[in-house]
Amino acid sequence: QVQLEESGGGLVQPGGSLRLSCAASGTIIFSIYAMGWYRQAPGEQRELVASITSGGVTNYADSVKGRFTISRDNTKKTLYLQMNSLKPEDTAVYYCNRPGATKYSWGQGTQVTVSS
Repeated sequence: QVQLEESGGGLVQPGGSLRLSCAASGTIIFSIYAMGWYRQAPGEQRELVASITSGGVTNYADSVKGRFTISRDNTKKTLYLQMNSLKPEDTAVYYCNRPGATKYSWGQGTQVTVSS
């Protein structure tokens, strides 16, 4: 059983920054799996915005490329998302999970609201 706990969200003005964290616990060899950050805005489907392989190769959705940076600390079993130059359209609940078809149980997510 794997538990994912996201944190670090909040209310920020346009142009601001936030750093999200995702702590994994339970029976998991965190280092061997790719991980990703997803987001879901009200009335929208959940979308993958960034992913990182076990070897550190990253990939980003076009909407966040150049503004968001995904990273991981395998010793802490923690995934990060540095979000800069935030826009109102980044407002959503952010989740972490494995990319692809195999998923862990979803955590509660962390709310990010970008508004003046």
